[in-house]
Amino acid sequence: MDKNSKIELRTGNKMPVLGLGTWQLTIDTAETVTHALELGYRLIDTSSDYGTQPGIGKAIKNSQIDRQSIYITTKVEETDNAYQRTISNLQELDLEYADLMLIHHPPLVGAGEDLWQGLIRAKEEGLVKDIGVSNYSIKLIEQLIKASGEIPVVNQIEWSPFGHSDQMLKYCLKNKIIIQAYSLLTRGKRLNDETLIQLAQKHNKTPAQILIRWNLQLGTVPLPKANQKKHLEENIDVFDFEISDDDMKQLNNLDEDYSSLGFLPYI
Repeated sequence: MDKNSKIELRTGNKMPVLGLGTWQLTIDTAETVTHALELGYRLIDTSSDYGTQPGIGKAIKNSQIDRQSIYITTKVEETDNAYQRTISNLQELDLEYADLMLIHHPPLVGAGEDLWQGLIRAKEEGLVKDIGVSNYSIKLIEQLIKASGEIPVVNQIEWSPFGHSDQMLKYCLKNKIIIQAYSLLTRGKRLNDETLIQLAQKHNKTPAQILIRWNLQLGTVPLPKANQKKHLEENIDVFDFEISDDDMKQLNNLDEDYSSLGFLPYI
């Protein structure tokens, strides 16, 4: 596995194994994304409510990289008309299509079947290549599948050694749904954990790099956010070491349903 590696989705399309999160990256977005692309990042994650889509579009347009080589994930909100929001997202990004469109959050009531139908239409019309969900529980995913027959290719959720779900991981593996991991660096709140520090020292890496590598070895797709060049460089420098099975178990055992946001909606 290296920074050019990809993971195959249930549809046969392929996604880079590591991406860049852009939440709150509203200052110099284009410059940051440009540098990320130069470093080898090929998956960029955004959303209609991040405020980063115009800057991302500018960076892509100004790069010398073929559009087909860049993977764009974006999202619609639970109060949106999903089909119309998909079009608006593409206009903001100045792109003809997105690689992946997600329902950002499930609505307060139900699984968002109408939203899902809107994304299915967008996919059928070629506006998006694949569709998925974010912050969904197994129960809600099952409701979408039952209503439509369409299985999400991705569930994007908060995911770290401190807060994850073996049940969700097994369910996603069984159904060929990829977990994209956000807030995997715990927004910096758990980087001083003793186990993390010990493993970082063992591999001559940083605690953040251990968290990213843990995700890669689980088969989840980490989306670390960074806006400093040194952190962009650090976060992609995770392909020259491997965490042993015993150390992976040690990291798995840190699980306490921790969330830097307050709760894990899929538990």
